[in-house]
Amino acid sequence: MNELIFLVEEAPEGGYTARALGESIFTQGDTLEELRMQIRDAVHCHFDEGQAPRVVTPEHF
Repeated sequence: MNELIFLVEEAPEGGYTARALGESIFTQGDTLEELRMQIRDAVHCHFDEGQAPRVVTPEHF
């Protein structure tokens, strides 16, 4: 896998959520910058060493 796309949405209770398309990865953050850091951490934890996609793209809706 070369690219992993996240669907980013504003959460009803405030902040943002991100859900990976095609993988079981979900995370949230209070700000978009915090969410970006949470996405990087979630991807790092989800994949084995050397198996993570090279491109991670957040798509904000």
